[in-house]
Amino acid sequence: MTILKILPHPEYCPQGKEIQTLPGNTICEALLDNGVAIEHACDMSCACTTCHVIVREGFGSLNELDESEEDLLDRAWGLEPQSRLSCQAVVGSTPLVIEIPKYTINHAKENH
Repeated sequence: MTILKILPHPEYCPQGKEIQTLPGNTICEALLDNGVAIEHACDMSCACTTCHVIVREGFGSLNELDESEEDLLDRAWGLEPQSRLSCQAVVGSTPLVIEIPKYTINHAKENH
């Protein structure tokens, strides 16, 4: 199991949280499976940026970004060098520290 530490976010995880997931899961799957209801308007198909996260620690242990993810990230609010779409970032065995940005470009929340 891999440990993911989620930094506090006022809506999705006010107190912050530490969770565990199996290597091979995406960050988005791990968050959703552990009660962190991150937005994922495209149902994890790499078609939006609502699941954008910033990987504060362990970024290098994730799978490589593909061209589709890179193109979408250019539209993400608060883009940083350690930004990933959580639906595309596959967890390895290295612990991660994740920050969920305060905003997304989504105008309306989906009911997931």
